[in-house]
This record gives sequence, structure tokens and C-alpha cells, in this order.
Amino acid sequence: MTSTAVMSGQKLPFGQMLAAVLASGVQAVRGQFVFRTATWAGVLGASLQVVLVFLVWSAVYGARSEVSGIQQHDAITYAVLGALVAILFQPFVYDTMYGRLRTGAIAFDVMRPISAVPMTLAQQAGAAAAQLPAAGLGLVIGLLLGAIQPPGSAISAIAFTVSIVLGFAIAQLLNFVVGLAGFWTLEVSGAFHVYGMFAQFSSGALIPLWFMPGWLTDVLTALPFSSQVFVPLSIYIDQSPGKHTLTAIGIQLIWVLVLIVLAAMVWKRAIRRMVIFGG
Repeated sequence: MTSTAVMSGQKLPFGQMLAAVLASGVQAVRGQFVFRTATWAGVLGASLQVVLVFLVWSAVYGARSEVSGIQQHDAITYAVLGALVAILFQPFVYDTMYGRLRTGAIAFDVMRPISAVPMTLAQQAGAAAAQLPAAGLGLVIGLLLGAIQPPGSAISAIAFTVSIVLGFAIAQLLNFVVGLAGFWTLEVSGAFHVYGMFAQFSSGALIPLWFMPGWLTDVLTALPFSSQVFVPLSIYIDQSPGKHTLTAIGIQLIWVLVLIVLAAMVWKRAIRRMVIFGG
């Protein structure tokens, strides 16, 4: 019996499905706080990261108020917020698919009346939500240090809120697709290490795309990674939002739709590779 046949079973009512998905997310939040030492280490690490980023970028600018057309306070705000956003975007739970694939437990995920896709995405969202205390404390420290300036304008703040949500969706969809590599390789830790480093660099979380060579900026801008961090933070510090802001958000929305289709296609191919109970 193949997974495709199993998936044709009866589905739960929408209300029950939603409750199950939310419960999965809550469970992921609680799971992140099981190891308290690791939790406190994460909080401390986030705080130190904010201080170090502030000191490094202040030293880079030195007495100069502008570099490559970017004001010092904008660059520091971008860098500190980029570090905090990376904390929320980077926790990966999809590598747990590796263990479930090796043990065969993934078969039960596919057989359930709720698709494993929203359940897995909910777990990832829960893991990210568990990082909010660390990111929140880092934000407070950044504000106290004067490292984080207010948004460029009220419109920028609203547009940033929309953009960061879309950026998070893009990050999670990409993470999900990478996690599905386990259906082919039965190993995802290596893929996640490579992907994590590439995503942080290409998204502009480490270095704003403004400071990269022109040809590299053009290449990275054409990829979905820049829509995760660079686009939202650029909107945040933008003093004059306008048509270009709507265009940037529109491109993010397009990436979300494209990645939803891609994730669905990869998931469909992934479960086709799996034969349940040796049938």
C-alpha cells in the first residue's frame, strides 16, 4: 500500500485540523524550553551578539557618519536587527525528519488525516516563537545602547511588519524544502549546515547587500533569500517609502506563492518515494 493511497482517506473537519496544528505549534514551543540551560545560553548569546554587533559596526564606521551612501545609524540599526531576525529565522526542526525516516515513523505522519506539511510548519513556527524571549531581550538591550533607531516613518513601520511576516514565510518554506531532502538522502544535517550558512549570507543578515560588489548584489537580489531579511530591514530604515516599497513587498508575495507550489511539488514526489509497510 503506497502513501498516495493512504492519503485518500477521510479528512478531519477544518476546526479540528486547526486545533491540531495549533497544538503542534504549542508543543514545539514547550519543547524548546525543556533544556533550561540551553534556553538561558540562547538568551545570553543573543544579548552578547547585540552588543558585539553594535561595537563592531561602530568601529567600522569610526568617525565617519556615512559609508557608501549609508548613514552610520542606519547601518548599525540594520546590523543589530539583522542579528535578532536571524535568531528567529534560524532554528531548524525539520532535521527531526531524519530520525522519523530512519525509524519508519514518518509512515504514521503520512497516514494521519492531517497532512504532515501544516503540522511540520507549525512545529517550525513554534520553535521560532520560542526564540522570542532571547530576541526580545536583545531588542531591549539594543534600544538601551542606542543601537536601534525607530523606523524611518510610520508607513515604513507598517510596511516592515507586512514584509517581515512574508520574509518569515519565505524562510520557513525554504527550510521545509531543504528538510525534504531527507527522503532522498536519509541525512539532512549536512544539508542544513550548508544551507544555514548560505542563507545567512545571501539574505543579508550578516552583511547588508549594499556593501557587496555590484554583480554579487544583483545575483543575491534575484534569489529568494534577500526577501527574508534584506528587504524587510531596508524597508524599516527607509525614510521615503513609496512605489519601490510596494514593489519589494509584491516580489516577496510572489516568492511565497512560488515556494508554496515548489514545496507542494517536492512533498508530492517525496511521499511517492516512500512505500509503507513494504507494500
